[in-house]
Amino acid sequence: MNGVGQPPPRLLDQLRGRIQAKHYSPRTEEAYVSWVRAFVRFHGTRHPATLGAAEVTAFLSHLAVHRRVAASTQNQALAALLFLYRDVLGIDLPWLDEVVRAKRPARLPVVLTPDEIRLVLERMDGAPRLMATLMYGAGLRVLEACRLRVKDVDFGRNEILVREGKGDRDRRTVLPEAARDPLRAHLDRVLRQHRSDLARGAGWVELPGRLHIK
Repeated sequence: MNGVGQPPPRLLDQLRGRIQAKHYSPRTEEAYVSWVRAFVRFHGTRHPATLGAAEVTAFLSHLAVHRRVAASTQNQALAALLFLYRDVLGIDLPWLDEVVRAKRPARLPVVLTPDEIRLVLERMDGAPRLMATLMYGAGLRVLEACRLRVKDVDFGRNEILVREGKGDRDRRTVLPEAARDPLRAHLDRVLRQHRSDLARGAGWVELPGRLHIK
């Protein structure tokens, strides 16, 4: 409840709050806010509560006809607007039958063979190669590989714990054999570098019974 004299939260702040309450990813939050902002601007900054299915249809058709966006882009915009109306404004929109759908190009999926994957990895080195090996062998997404922490790797069980993955779910996956030794070596290098930086940059002062950093 707002205090006396305090204005109600802005629409985009309400949107962000609902997205965060549902534990959507930061990228989804950024995309949804961007699409809602574009929708409002498209209709002359009118508040979405005064608009409806017809205006949503016009915006989505504009994306397909004039901006020629991909089908996946149009679907993301639709998802953002449906979330806005359903979860923020509490309005159910009728089914949008009149939307001009962006054309989805017919493409066959491209899947690399194990030999091709091996050739790609052999042309990489250092941390990028380690990350690519983990992504391929453990089925990690890019952000999951970037956010991987030391405590989430269990060398004894050959497991990786993925925290807050897609849908804000935790899951366990295999630690690929090809990544075990490179990952151990990487962790050892990082630990040595960390200790070296502390000793060189902060200096150590020995006090009775413990070590303190200046």
